[in-house]
Amino acid sequence: MNPVTLLPFIVLIGAMFLMTRSAKNKQRQAAQMRDEMHPGTGVRTIGGMYGTVKEINDDTVLLEVAPGVHAIYAKNAVGAVLPDEEYNRIVHGIDPEADDHGPVVPDDASSLTGTAHADDADGEPADAEPADAKKIDLGKDDAGTADASDGDKRDGSTDAK
Repeated sequence: MNPVTLLPFIVLIGAMFLMTRSAKNKQRQAAQMRDEMHPGTGVRTIGGMYGTVKEINDDTVLLEVAPGVHAIYAKNAVGAVLPDEEYNRIVHGIDPEADDHGPVVPDDASSLTGTAHADDADGEPADAEPADAKKIDLGKDDAGTADASDGDKRDGSTDAK
């Protein structure tokens, strides 16, 4: 036989060998990850459900998915065993690295607008316009447009007579 005709078969067998080797490696890593599970560990299932391991059996795992709510999953359904910090950050919203300097979002909008509480220092209500406020003319009369003449239309419309 000609070596050129055998070359595609050799390449095909080599590719199959490499693919089965990587699949076995992934299976070994998944089994090792599942062996790291113990009661109290936070996990994520392959369906995206987060839970805490309560009990481990031969082929199944008892997970607490909410306080007082338990579900039985196959061990193969566990997609990831999470470190405690990551599990608490995702499920409970606890970030151990966050600074405890108060809330990020203010309780009221006064800090966003720059005004104080109900009365300013000069005794004016907070919703009153400051004396140095500039008014911008938007091209509309303050009295309204009800008594405006037909030739004084400002919205660009024309009469349909």
